[in-house]
Amino acid sequence: MVCLGNICRSPLADGLMRFKVEKLGLNIQVDSAGTIGIHSGQGPDPRMVQTAKNNGIDISFLRARKIKDEDFTIFDHIYVMDRSNLRDVQSLAKTIEEKEKVKLILDVLDTTNYKEVPDPYYGAERDFIKVFELLDKATDKLIEEIVQ
Repeated sequence: MVCLGNICRSPLADGLMRFKVEKLGLNIQVDSAGTIGIHSGQGPDPRMVQTAKNNGIDISFLRARKIKDEDFTIFDHIYVMDRSNLRDVQSLAKTIEEKEKVKLILDVLDTTNYKEVPDPYYGAERDFIKVFELLDKATDKLIEEIVQ
């Protein structure tokens, strides 16, 4: 799961996916990163931590990091939050196979008006709630595809 700074959208997607994977007892490694390292080592934005907590998900233990070359080897799929993240992460890929691993997370949803997960950082509480709703649906769909 990748966004810009790894403090709002991607840690939430990471936490949602970890919660669902654990609940189903699946053996899947989940992680998150940012395309920039400005927040490396920091916890998620407190507003996103609270939004997740309000919905039964703990993301307080996560720490921001910058995406690295090894992520293309370790992970089969790299889901990004917006087109800017898509371009940035695909530009790091060294092969066509690595580039093909990178996808917009909301592409798994057919029924949303959103094609990108909006960055709530400069927004209000409702923006964080909207991001939660979008990523909850997207991670449900990812889990459904994995189980099938």
